[in-house]
Amino acid sequence: MEAEAETLEFSGKIIPLCRSDFSLNPMPDTPSFFIRSIPVYGDLILSPMDGYSDLPFRALCRELGSAMSYTEFINAIDILGGHPHVHEKYSFLPAERPMVFQIFDNEPERLLETARRLRRFNPDIIDINMGCSAKTVSGRGAGAGLLKTPLKIARIFRRLTRELDIPITGKIRLGWDEASKNYRLVARIIEEEGGALVAVHGRTKAQSYSGEADWEAIAEVRRTVRIPVIGNGDVKTVADIARMKAHTCCDAVMIGRGAIGNPWIFTRLDRLQVPPEQVQQTLLRHLELSLAFYGPQRGLVLFRKHASRYLSPYPLTPEMRSLLLTAEQPEEFLLLVEQVFSRVI
Repeated sequence: MEAEAETLEFSGKIIPLCRSDFSLNPMPDTPSFFIRSIPVYGDLILSPMDGYSDLPFRALCRELGSAMSYTEFINAIDILGGHPHVHEKYSFLPAERPMVFQIFDNEPERLLETARRLRRFNPDIIDINMGCSAKTVSGRGAGAGLLKTPLKIARIFRRLTRELDIPITGKIRLGWDEASKNYRLVARIIEEEGGALVAVHGRTKAQSYSGEADWEAIAEVRRTVRIPVIGNGDVKTVADIARMKAHTCCDAVMIGRGAIGNPWIFTRLDRLQVPPEQVQQTLLRHLELSLAFYGPQRGLVLFRKHASRYLSPYPLTPEMRSLLLTAEQPEEFLLLVEQVFSRVI
């Protein structure tokens, strides 16, 4: 018998929750690892990505097997200043737990006050972003900019772990540039100051997303600390998952860009293994979540970048692709999607 979909009301909107008939990758019976006392069932996790890891995409990836949810990074200044849309960043569904709120800033006191305020919304974990390479973030000493100031990182973790009653974790890069790699030092600081987990993107800030991720550096962090380590960087296929785990012995693998257009990677399927019928079902499910969360017009506009990636393997004419990516009404968009899949199914 098909399970009924549960819903959650958020700001007057009805959001469909995870449906057991949709979940394709049941979680294991025993935890893969613990973040302090919090069990994590599974070893694949969607990476926090600005502009992508919103509630609709996170919820979809959780349904497909991502073991926990990270928000997009949340600017401490937006929380303290009352930005009108910041609540969308920290809104989440019950089925997403364990739920991690990721925050960024360059000042320990602002981060502490932000974490205190966000604690009222009942996350499971607070994560400090030390990996964003964008100039607007790292240039003011936040994100990957914090890697230049290890003593400040120590103060941040010391204050937050003493003041809050939930685990504090960190996501880092290898250092500011090739000449200043300090990932082992930063990982030790996080652990020694009470941090409960470290996620490591195997690139420096200077690399941004270019070059190859250094998985051996992730392995070094795993050998350096006793807290859980999540590996991140250049995981694009199911084979990459196994290779990273074997190379680094990390507790879990974090997947970012490799999940955009292929959330089925959390079911351990490569993109070309996914039949068109399943692509259509998942695309419509993602659209459903986006429209419910953001409303019809904004939800469609924000979804179109995902639609482009979902449909990228199919031979669309330039005219059809243009129509899909400029459609302004959900009904119009759905008719175009139906036309695409009628040709490939």
